[in-house]
Amino acid sequence: MINQNPPTPAAPAALRTLGILGSGKGSNFAAILRAIQAGALKARVGLVLSDNPHAGILDLGRAAGIEVGTIDEPRFKTRLSPEVERETVQRLLRAGVDLVVLAGYMRMVKEPLLAAFPGRILNIHPSLLPKFPGLESWRQALEAGESETGCTVHWVDAGMDTGPVIAQERVPILPSDSPESLHARIQEAEHRILPRVLAKICA
Repeated sequence: MINQNPPTPAAPAALRTLGILGSGKGSNFAAILRAIQAGALKARVGLVLSDNPHAGILDLGRAAGIEVGTIDEPRFKTRLSPEVERETVQRLLRAGVDLVVLAGYMRMVKEPLLAAFPGRILNIHPSLLPKFPGLESWRQALEAGESETGCTVHWVDAGMDTGPVIAQERVPILPSDSPESLHARIQEAEHRILPRVLAKICA
């Protein structure tokens, strides 16, 4: 007997929803968007938030038709107060976010976010961690006389750039390098490695 009813196709797997936090122009966010548009990254961006109301990352989000918002924290420069961070958590949850990406976000993440997204917050950092955590890592590497540096994608914990490393890409330091030229080459590596790591996590 021939079965006249064709099998029901399997429903497509739900896409992971990314929440992006950034403080600057958003070049890593742009790399994520390109990977999504090319089909290399099976995810969607549900929300883009910035602690800088003039950040270019917000313009990129608006241009892509993604919900954007600002984080208003007048009291602290390097972290959010617990109440502001709890509100940030609620905004991410309302957008359906299940994976948080720090893409040039310049504040420390504390307990409200860590508790809401355990093992689901990752960061891109411009050095080969554990070397040169903190600000302007490319300048630190250059001043230390290193022959190479690079970038690191890592899970976020309560420390400064201390979470478990996911992946790294090395960048040689050239004799002619200035802080600006070295930073530009590290950013090129960041734009390759971050979408690639996200694609593996979201596969």
